[in-house]
Amino acid sequence: MIEIRSFRDLARLFFIYRREFKWAFAATVLVAVLGAFLLPARYESEARLLVKPGRDTSTLPIEYADRQTLVAPSTQRDPIVDEEKLLTGRPIIHQVAEYYLSEMRAPPPQGGWQTLKFHLKQAASAVLDWARDALALLGLVEAQTPAERLAAKLEKQFSVSHQSGSAVMEIAFSWDDPEVARQVLAKWLALYIDERSRALGRKSLYQFYDAESGKLAAQIAGYKAQIGQQLRQIDGISSKERLDSLTDQLNKLEAARSADQAEWMAVQGGIANAQASGGKLPREITKERELSLNPAQQDLKLKLNGLELERLDKLKTYLPDAPPIRELDESIAAIKALIARQKDTVQRSENRAPNDLVNLLERGKLERGMRAGELKAKVAAYDKAIAALKDERARILGVEPELSRLERNLAVAEKNYLLYRDSLEKARIDRELDNSRISNIAVIEQATFSPARVFPKSLAILLAALPAGAAVGLFALYLCYLLDQRIHDGGGVERRFQAPLWSTLPELEPGAEPPPAFEAGVYRLYGQLPADKLARDGLVIGLVSSRRGEGVSFVARHFLRVLAERGVPARLAADDAGAAPGSVTLIEAPALLSNQRAFVQLKRADLILLVIEARATTVPMVDNALSILRTAFRQVDGIIVNRRRFEIPSAWLRRMARLKGERT
Repeated sequence: MIEIRSFRDLARLFFIYRREFKWAFAATVLVAVLGAFLLPARYESEARLLVKPGRDTSTLPIEYADRQTLVAPSTQRDPIVDEEKLLTGRPIIHQVAEYYLSEMRAPPPQGGWQTLKFHLKQAASAVLDWARDALALLGLVEAQTPAERLAAKLEKQFSVSHQSGSAVMEIAFSWDDPEVARQVLAKWLALYIDERSRALGRKSLYQFYDAESGKLAAQIAGYKAQIGQQLRQIDGISSKERLDSLTDQLNKLEAARSADQAEWMAVQGGIANAQASGGKLPREITKERELSLNPAQQDLKLKLNGLELERLDKLKTYLPDAPPIRELDESIAAIKALIARQKDTVQRSENRAPNDLVNLLERGKLERGMRAGELKAKVAAYDKAIAALKDERARILGVEPELSRLERNLAVAEKNYLLYRDSLEKARIDRELDNSRISNIAVIEQATFSPARVFPKSLAILLAALPAGAAVGLFALYLCYLLDQRIHDGGGVERRFQAPLWSTLPELEPGAEPPPAFEAGVYRLYGQLPADKLARDGLVIGLVSSRRGEGVSFVARHFLRVLAERGVPARLAADDAGAAPGSVTLIEAPALLSNQRAFVQLKRADLILLVIEARATTVPMVDNALSILRTAFRQVDGIIVNRRRFEIPSAWLRRMARLKGERT
């Protein structure tokens, strides 16, 4: 665990992992040097093919043009890609491999170094063959023939490409001998042209079109004879025309029947309504009546007037409550009741005559009855005609499927016949072109002989060896930085372990006086002590480490020395010793993970300090020790980093200071 805060920390990182950097640098340079001198040489032979516009690229073949085969649309289709696929196909590669095994022989090497490389190559090939045979015997890989292995190797060394928008295919083949590369590439191109001519040949198209056109002519004649027989059965020129005529007649009859049926229903409704209305009307009506006033009512009114006059006369003599007056009032009330029950007028005479409305309804009902009979007869006639037409249509529909099938077959046969006859001449022309080996592929550059090797570039590899070694070394430094779990200094300790860092003690050289930085680190321990508790109760401080050799006794000895210099009584603890007020007692508890007695000693400690050794103690060890201490004593008061080393040599530090312009 290293905290990177400046360029000096980066330089320190380099010196920490300097050995790993050297190993990575040396291995990279060694691999580059060995590769520059031992890698097998590769020589390249090149050729170029021109794809000219022609019937194989700019026009559709007869199969596409005549049979309407579905072709995936593409706005930027490159026909040269198809040629590249054919050029690198497995059939051609296997033929080239067989040609190499049967015809080609590797020339004997020239020179000592070439001979050595040749024998090394032969030995490596033998080892690979033995390993391949062993794996095939175990069933881990499939057994392959020498031709198959050579074909795979040839495919890796062969490349073909073309620039966008260009019609030239650029072909390259690399091998360990320039003459062999040229011969293999020339054979490859020859096999490609022959294979392409064979694959694209259309020798059988002419016979196919000729035979099929004859078959279709016979089918057309048979279809026409069957169609004529079916048309005579339906008495028409076509089933569609006959069905359309019958359908039109049925539609007209159905419309007329619906109209007459609706009128018939309306007439019947009118008759029923007239009959119902005529039953409610009287047969005779009153033409003239004579009315007069009711004589009984008039007589009662005269008597009422007399009683009222009599009452007025008696009121002159009697009081209103007198019996004669009350009797008159009762009589007057009785007469008024009788008058109210009488009618005002009475009929004296009446003149009666037959009802004209009843006579009109009877005449209309008779007329509607006659119309209803007429409409009923028309509806019956319509039903009979419609039934006859439906029977005729059903008969034609029974014949129509077979007739439609024959017509469709005839249409398809005629279309195919015209297609075959039109393509017959095209097929003959294509057959003659294929027989003459006329193609749109032209070799514009034959396979070249190039004695300059293309791999390896020894000079470039040697020049790049040092920069590559430095890059790999720096990458190794980065990996070591990521994977290293050791604690190198106190930076980040508090953030990582959630415990305060009391001090960092530099490493002392054997026999040398402690430097000021070391004394400052020890005095920092004294400055962290709680002064009030020290003066009041004294302090018992436990110094703990996760394993032996991390410097617990070393830290305790120098801590006692500083306390003595500051005038504080201090000593190492006995088994049951405590601390007097104003004094300090130190408890040494090294090897916490294996020392069970340490837990008994630390029970009396007021402060627990964990001592870790820089460049030796790892983060998991500190985590484990802190977890144990916090479980047993609930907290750890501080961490002391011991033997911290600043790996950058002093000469480098002075040089860096001079580069920055600082005085040393």
